Amino acid sequence: MNTNHAKSWQRDYAQSSQTQQKKKIVVKVRKNNWLTKGEKIIYSFLALLIVAAGMYIVSYSSSTDTLNRDVQSLEVQVQQMKVDNESLSFEVRELSKPERITKIARDNGLKIQDAQVKRAVHAAE
Repeated sequence: MNTNHAKSWQRDYAQSSQTQQKKKIVVKVRKNNWLTKGEKIIYSFLALLIVAAGMYIVSYSSSTDTLNRDVQSLEVQVQQMKVDNESLSFEVRELSKPERITKIARDNGLKIQDAQVKRAVHAAE
């Protein structure tokens, strides 16, 4: 029985050592990610930076466009005021002619005795 027992023990030992070797051979394979965690953080930060820069550029462009429109409207108003001022200065010259002044004076009963009527000078001229 000794030999049978030894053969049985040898067979059991061989089977157990094979199962232990099989267990040792099993290795967990980790899936390699395309990007590492650090690269993901860096790329996320860069994407956020690009989006923020784009928003700033659009905002700056919008405010510049608004400012340009305001300047153009002010230029139109200035031109209109210049035209109005020229029109008023022409009217002042017409109303200050000596012939008109003497005619109004005669119509109101004033007597002009060979006096020379000079042109009325406007303070702005």
